[in-house]
Amino acid sequence: MPWFLWLLAAAALGAAEFFTLTLVFGLLAGAALVAAVVAGVGIGLLGQLLALAAAAAAGLVLVRPVALRHMQQQPLVRDGSDALIGRRAEVMQEVTATRGLIKLSGEEWSARALDESHVIPVGALVDVMEIEGATAIVYPRELLP
Repeated sequence: MPWFLWLLAAAALGAAEFFTLTLVFGLLAGAALVAAVVAGVGIGLLGQLLALAAAAAAGLVLVRPVALRHMQQQPLVRDGSDALIGRRAEVMQEVTATRGLIKLSGEEWSARALDESHVIPVGALVDVMEIEGATAIVYPRELLP
């Protein structure tokens, strides 16, 4: 089989991977590229098929499980406002269930209490439990277990 037909097969499999995102078609496209190289060297159809089968098996058995495992892991670093969750802050203006102001990471943030019955006084230390838009949802530090 001519090498350029293997390249066409690899391109078609790569396009299928683009639409499915299963990693299967992408690995088969890589195997088709290996078969194209083998065909380009001048090895016959049997050698090309064996190279295709070996590359596909190696990709599907060895590479795909590792790639899937890495895709399912949560990122190690939180960024943006998610990085502020769990941080300590100081109350600058009394925090109630509806309003308040805290100093968080050197910036002033609007805040409200996680527990609607709490009124947190000025100067108290709080922990940021959630971020909703530009408002930090806080809980008084001394009440934490």
